[in-house]
Amino acid sequence: RTLVFGTRGLTTRFRHLLNDLRLLLPHSKKEVKMDAKDKLYIINEIAELKACNSCIFFEARKGQDLYLWISRIPHGPSVKFHVLNIHTLDELKLTGNALRGSRPVLSFDAAFDELPALKLLKEIFIQVFGTPNRHPKSKPFVDHVLNFAYIDGKIWFRNYQMFDEQKTARDADLKLVEIGPRMVLNIVRIFDGSFCGATLYENPNYVSPNLARHIRRKQTAQRQHNRSRNAKELRRKNNIIYQPEYNELADVFA
Repeated sequence: RTLVFGTRGLTTRFRHLLNDLRLLLPHSKKEVKMDAKDKLYIINEIAELKACNSCIFFEARKGQDLYLWISRIPHGPSVKFHVLNIHTLDELKLTGNALRGSRPVLSFDAAFDELPALKLLKEIFIQVFGTPNRHPKSKPFVDHVLNFAYIDGKIWFRNYQMFDEQKTARDADLKLVEIGPRMVLNIVRIFDGSFCGATLYENPNYVSPNLARHIRRKQTAQRQHNRSRNAKELRRKNNIIYQPEYNELADVFA
């Protein structure tokens, strides 16, 4: 079982994404929102009370930043992601449709078999997103694919429906249609334990949202300062070029 819940302060889009993941995972269980001031290791106790061996936890900060924790209960490992480019089922309006409660096929990029950190993430994703065979709440059908692609140092999550386009009586062509939700996961850090422990991997290219916003504000202020300085310099040059010459007879008829 996988426990799926989040902190208080989730925006509407974040809350819809959480509900979409619950629909994708028939082996998921719900829990009330947790106070943001509580320590994260309390989640281990909550998961054990719910008889869950995995957890997907959404952590919202400042009403605009979303972090996703995926952990194996109770001994880990756990991974923290920064969630980007969120699109929920209501926003996408895609034509595909999958049977609710069906088991997914997990598809991974070739990079998940090459990089050591991604090998560990692949095992975590299989154990968390993979619905157990003959689970009581799952249906004995496989009609959608959860795709994890590693592009530009980030993990792109997509969900596709599988359907057969019957051309002839003997020929059937299997096609994929995206049904959502979609998101991009930027790895922040991988921990040895569950929501704690030593750091196994830290993304050297990760930039926190606060620092990114500070850099953007600084760059905007610098551009405005440069425009103002260039305008003053241009006015000074124009005054020098177009300054009228002094006429000795200008005050004769004054």
